[in-house]
Amino acid sequence: MGGLTVAHAIRQYLPGERIVYFGDTAHLPYGDKSEEAIKGYSRKITDFLMGHDAKLILIACNSASASAYESLQAEYSDRVPIIDVINPVVEYVASRNFSTLGVIGTKRTITSGTYEKKIREASPSTTLASLATPLLVPMIEEGFIFDDISNAIIRTYLSDRRLEKISALILGCTHYPIIRNQISKFFNFEIEVIDSGRPVASRLKETLEKHDLLSNGRSGDDIFFVSDYTDYFEKIARMFFESNINLQKADIWS
Repeated sequence: MGGLTVAHAIRQYLPGERIVYFGDTAHLPYGDKSEEAIKGYSRKITDFLMGHDAKLILIACNSASASAYESLQAEYSDRVPIIDVINPVVEYVASRNFSTLGVIGTKRTITSGTYEKKIREASPSTTLASLATPLLVPMIEEGFIFDDISNAIIRTYLSDRRLEKISALILGCTHYPIIRNQISKFFNFEIEVIDSGRPVASRLKETLEKHDLLSNGRSGDDIFFVSDYTDYFEKIARMFFESNINLQKADIWS
C-alpha cells in the first residue's frame, strides 16, 4: 500500500504518464524480510513489469530500495532505467544543509544503514538519528489510522530521545505519508517532515527526459496489480486517485 503515496505524487506531477502498479500484498511487510528474499521478490516483480512494456521502473518501497536497488541496476539497467526512493530524498536533504536529521523506517531500511551511508557522503556536516518503527506499517495496513491506537504508537516511537533535537524528519517508508499529519502534529508542526513523493516524482521526470521517454499524453488507463487481493487496498487506492481504479490480482509467485 505504501507505494500508492508515490504513485499519487507521480500522477499529480506527471499527468501524461500511464502507471502500471504492482503491490506485493502477499509478502507484506518487506521490512522484516531478509535482504535475499527482498531481492528475489524485486527481481520477479521487475520481470512482471517489463512484461507489461514498462519504459521505466520505480522501486516505490524503501526496504526494497535499500536491499535490491543495486542488484536490479546491475541486472536490468541496460534494458530499462531503474530509480529508487532513497537517492532522490538524500539529494533533497543535502541541498537543505540540515544540521541534525531524523529518519524513521522499517527494520530492514534502518539496519541496512543506507540512509546513514548516503547522507554521510552527500552532506558530511549533517548528523543523522535513525530509528526503526516496525509497528507503523502493519498498523496502517490494518486501517488503524487517525485513532487512539495509532496516536499512541506514533507518540511512543517519536518520544525516543534520539529524535529530541532534530530539525527535520525523513519518512523512510512510503507508508508513512498516510500518517504524516499525525507525525507533524507530534512535533507541533515545528520541523520539516520529508517524504519521498515530490523528490521521486521530480527525479522520475528528469530520468524520462534524459532518455527521451516523456509522454505527452497517456497511452491507456492506469492499472493496479496486487499479489493478494484485499478490500482495504482498493479502498485506499480509490481514496488516493479519487475514482474507480482498474485493480487486478496477479499471482506471479506460482
